[in-house]
Parts: sequence; structure tokens; C-alpha cells
Amino acid sequence: MENGFDSRGIPEDLRIAQTQLILSSFRDVLGRELIPSTGDAARDAQRLFDAEFVVVSAGTENDPILNYGNATALRLWEMNWEELIRTPGRKTAEPMHREERARFLEKVREQGYVDDYSGIRISRSGKRFRIENAIVWNLTDSEGNDRGQAATFADWTFLDWARPTRT
Repeated sequence: MENGFDSRGIPEDLRIAQTQLILSSFRDVLGRELIPSTGDAARDAQRLFDAEFVVVSAGTENDPILNYGNATALRLWEMNWEELIRTPGRKTAEPMHREERARFLEKVREQGYVDDYSGIRISRSGKRFRIENAIVWNLTDSEGNDRGQAATFADWTFLDWARPTRT
């Protein structure tokens, strides 16, 4: 457990099922592994949760709600698990960037994935950060049903909008 974030508060069956969906969809859409599989679903779920890069996913609601975030995502957005799974994905972007985000997600739905996304996001406390080189992909279950979208990225920069000093 690092910085107070661990996977103990997340129902194990949900954590494992969502991790398997994320990993299998990534492999199916991008043709490579997000993390090397160990063959043990519970171990893979813990490894993805503990990864040093961000992984988040959202469902298929009209206003998609986040349904997974690993420990790095929870720290970056300054949320605990319960806060995350009640958050519409659009609220991770500032209002002025939400329309752009919606257009982008429609492009992902049509193409299957995008692997070079960059954009501004905002944490729960209002900290702004720019994500770079994000991969966003569609989640599809074994029957081919749409289960939402997921994203991963390892590059982000906090934006410091300090007030100018008076001279």
C-alpha cells in the first residue's frame, strides 16, 4: 500500500472481472499486452492496480461513470475508490474541455482505439494536469458487447498557473 491507496476496499470479484475485461480488450484491440499475463487473474488484477502508470475505465451509461481506476489514477485524481465509481468521466476534464473530450471519445468508438491522445484533466481538488500519449480503447466482452472504454497513460505534467508577480 502506497500513499493510503490499496485494493482492499474494492470487491475482489469486481476488481478481477474489470481487470480481465481491460486486459483482454487491450490485447484484442491493440494486439499486445498492457501488462504481461501471469495466468493468475487475481495476481494480474493486483499487478494492474499497483502499476506505476494510470489505468481507468468507464461504463456505457449515457453519461459514462468511471468504474475502475488503479492506485496511480486514484492518487492523480485525488479520489478514493468510492468517489471514483460515482464520478462521470466528463468530470475529469474542465468544463471548457468537455466538448473536445466528447468528440474524441466518439472517434475512439468508431476506430476502436487511439494511441496518441493528449489533453488537460483536473483532479478532485482542482489541480490541472496535461496527459500525454494516452491510449484510449473500447472495452468489449467475450460476446462482443460494448462494455465502455478504458485509458492508460504514464506521462502527465501538473500545470502551474501562478499569478504574475508585481514589479
